[in-house]
Amino acid sequence: EVQLQASGGGLVQAGGSLRLACAASGFTFDDYGIGWFRQAPGKEREGVSCIHSTTGSLYYADSVKGRFTISSDNAQNTVYLQMNNLKPEDTGVYYCATGWWEHPITTTQALGASMYSHWGQGTQVTVSS
Repeated sequence: EVQLQASGGGLVQAGGSLRLACAASGFTFDDYGIGWFRQAPGKEREGVSCIHSTTGSLYYADSVKGRFTISSDNAQNTVYLQMNNLKPEDTGVYYCATGWWEHPITTTQALGASMYSHWGQGTQVTVSS
């Protein structure tokens, strides 16, 4: 059974940092994309970042480029999202998800929820001003 466990959320002041972790089990990382999404109150879920386990391709939303870094420890089946220079608008519940693809895809596709078949529970990130 595919399971994803997100952790690392918390309360931080603007300008601070957090590192989220997504621990995966029940599958190996071959040809899987692991993505991070977030949802703020009253807003739709949006894709934040994605890493493809085999190609190492990285994808970022424009709003987080230069501030967030996604990385993968395939041996540990864990994906990390290092979030620096956090802003109040980064507040939301952060989810990790996984989907299988082996062909190159666009950033829009990689950050689209339809590419993902399994979702973990969320972890709350709150950035105070």
